[in-house]
Amino acid sequence: MAYASPWRVPAFRRLYAATAADQIGIQVGHLAIPLVALGLGASPGQIGLLAALGTSAYLLIGLPSGVWVDRLGCVPVLVAAALVRVVLLTAVPLALWFGALTLPYLYTAVLLVGCATVFFDVASHSCLPQVVGREALVRANAGIVSLHAVGSVAGRGVGGLLVEMLTAPVTVAAQGVSHLAAAVSLTGIRGGTARRRRAAPAASRRLAAEMRAGLRHVLRSRELRPLALGAACANLGAQTVNTMIPVLFVRQLGLPAWLLGVYWVFCGTATFVGARLARPLAARRGCGWTLATAGLCVAPAALLVPLLSRSPLLCAAGVAGMALVSVKIGVDNVLGLSLRQGLTPDALLGRMNATFRFLLMGSVALGSALSGVIGEFAGVRAALWTGAVILVVAALPLYFSPVRARRHLPGAPVPEPDRVV
Repeated sequence: MAYASPWRVPAFRRLYAATAADQIGIQVGHLAIPLVALGLGASPGQIGLLAALGTSAYLLIGLPSGVWVDRLGCVPVLVAAALVRVVLLTAVPLALWFGALTLPYLYTAVLLVGCATVFFDVASHSCLPQVVGREALVRANAGIVSLHAVGSVAGRGVGGLLVEMLTAPVTVAAQGVSHLAAAVSLTGIRGGTARRRRAAPAASRRLAAEMRAGLRHVLRSRELRPLALGAACANLGAQTVNTMIPVLFVRQLGLPAWLLGVYWVFCGTATFVGARLARPLAARRGCGWTLATAGLCVAPAALLVPLLSRSPLLCAAGVAGMALVSVKIGVDNVLGLSLRQGLTPDALLGRMNATFRFLLMGSVALGSALSGVIGEFAGVRAALWTGAVILVVAALPLYFSPVRARRHLPGAPVPEPDRVV
């Protein structure tokens, strides 16, 4: 039996369109909001603080967001999160035009937008099993992860074009319009458990008790626990490397900034390729083999990344190493997300995803700090080597876990490999 196609489900098409609009807004904001801050006279340190505030929202409200997603249902949370961002982002250019915009105001707006993004992120991951069914999770997640990869490649280029044509404040308003488009698309999802599902009655409705239930579900599972540990380590290693890559390119190697952009585009394209390979690899060799065994075989390619230099041979080796790691990340994002969704009952999907996002985004924040400290006191190369070693070690938890023996996703039919017709 072949995987069911999620594209036949109208609700999935609307969710996909909403995710596309949301990603456009996020990528545009990555460029436009710092430029607004620069226009207010922000220093490099203040720009760094502005960037950290959005990610810190995952650490502040990551766990409780899952409780509210389980209580209220996915689609109402998605629509509310999108509309909150519309209001907050539209207020930024309005405040600037009326002479009321200050850096503290911008800090507050970015933090609140980050909080809304946390809710949108958790709810969108929790919504998918209810929208397409568990038998179509791999194909649906491959589409969503591919969309994220394409957004990371093209979205910031679109943002740069909009800033050039419309100025940064107007581009922030355009970012709000993209989130409004996401909300409109989501309101078309009618009926079904995805819209009004509520968590089953629990012995305690206390927030802390429900968060603990989500943590227990992840940390006591023989398959979810290594998935979380491996993904957290991978994020830690990747962020440790990526934080120092711009310093290596521009400051140490003296390369033009456009080459750094080409490097990021190449890595984003490799992630897209990995996302598209995930389903056929899982169909031929099994979900567990692809995640664990193939992942362990590819992970040592990360050790080529610190070799990046002006030497054409070493430069090619370093870029090839990061490309292979990026392909692995694309595969892991599709199959890992599908597996954890398949292993989780509907009533716990929000809290499970919130727990994963808390751990994974917390690792990103820690990786940035770790890279900065090592780069400052031991050098850029030392930070790159540290991140590369962590990326290799990140493959071990899955290899030495029951995930390696899993052939198919829970509740999914046995897939057939794709055929050429």
